[in-house]
Amino acid sequence: MNDNKDKKIFGLSRNVVFLGIVSFWNDLSSEMIFPFLPIFLKNYLGASSLFIGLIEGVADSTASILKIFSGRWSDLADRRKPFVVFGYSLSAVIKPLLSIAAAPWHALVLRFFDRTGKGFRDAPRDALISFSTAKETLGRAFGFHRAMDTAGGALGPLLAFFVLPILDNDLRKLFLFSFIASFLAVLSLVFFVREVKKPINNDNNFTEKLPAKKLSWALIKSLGAPFLIFVGVATVFSLGKASEAFLLLRAESLGLALALLPIIYLVYNISYAAFSTPAGILADKFGHRKTFIFGVIIFILSYFFFAKTTSLLGLWFVFGFYGIFSAFTDGVGRAIVAELVVTEYRGLAYGIYNGATGIALLPASVLFGLIWDKFNPESAFFYGAAMAALALVFFAIFFKPSGNHSYI
Repeated sequence: MNDNKDKKIFGLSRNVVFLGIVSFWNDLSSEMIFPFLPIFLKNYLGASSLFIGLIEGVADSTASILKIFSGRWSDLADRRKPFVVFGYSLSAVIKPLLSIAAAPWHALVLRFFDRTGKGFRDAPRDALISFSTAKETLGRAFGFHRAMDTAGGALGPLLAFFVLPILDNDLRKLFLFSFIASFLAVLSLVFFVREVKKPINNDNNFTEKLPAKKLSWALIKSLGAPFLIFVGVATVFSLGKASEAFLLLRAESLGLALALLPIIYLVYNISYAAFSTPAGILADKFGHRKTFIFGVIIFILSYFFFAKTTSLLGLWFVFGFYGIFSAFTDGVGRAIVAELVVTEYRGLAYGIYNGATGIALLPASVLFGLIWDKFNPESAFFYGAAMAALALVFFAIFFKPSGNHSYI
């Protein structure tokens, strides 16, 4: 069924709008419980800090690796929705099971399967968004999706803040309660999102169709030098991007009250959500490449401000400013991938892009934390800014899209 015939909503196709709604509900559910997970592991289950780090490392690595394979499998099947439904459904079922976890290893297994769901859904979902969108509005579509995703992530902790007292501050009950939002996500996905086997606009101007092959290095190379260079640049960039936990740790080290940490993180999420769709629209108008470069520059400035700011009032502005970076790179990066890769291999391309940048975040956080401990927080943020500047130089010098992609 061709989504191009549907009536547009906010200038976007039906699929894009409802996939945004799905992500809103899912992130609302996830972020309702994620901020409390370390406390649950430590205080309820008696997990050590090392084991908590192991859980999150295994979870993130699992999701990142699976994205590569799920993207390729969805290409071969020429079907994306079943992968997306399976991924969201698995996560929806797993999260409330945390309520009956009795040992740290139980949480490890559950987080593994939760992230397995994410690994299965992300690349096929991004491909489905790109197939449901004309190339002229790719930036708007991915910007809207990131805005909805982030809005859910922002409201999740707030909802938990109000619901927990009603649940007698019992985290196990909160995990059960989170299933409601996850259920709404799956329900919206099953009944309102349509399969799109062929893209609306196949005008990528590729003269050679890639042959169907098993996942291999030869197949990855055949996706093209511009795509591989962009993945390399994005991976270098990710090697300097620390977990948001370090941003909150920085705020706490500057004297921000513990109770205000979720609120200052909310400022980041609101900024991210508010600027995502406008950033996508600007990218469609002025070029995805220029917009991405602007986002990286914002990141460099943000990390410089995180390093140098000592005022608590200034810190609130820095968190808001940092949200602009995410808005100008996250969705726009996905739009660039859609422009660079032939449609038959778009699922694989998103799997490689998401997988490479996701895997890079693990050593990035470890190295960031090591510099923080051995030297000081300022040095850690300067390291992150330097890696982003290096990625920006590589991007400007080596990323030369072909004439067929001059609109990037």
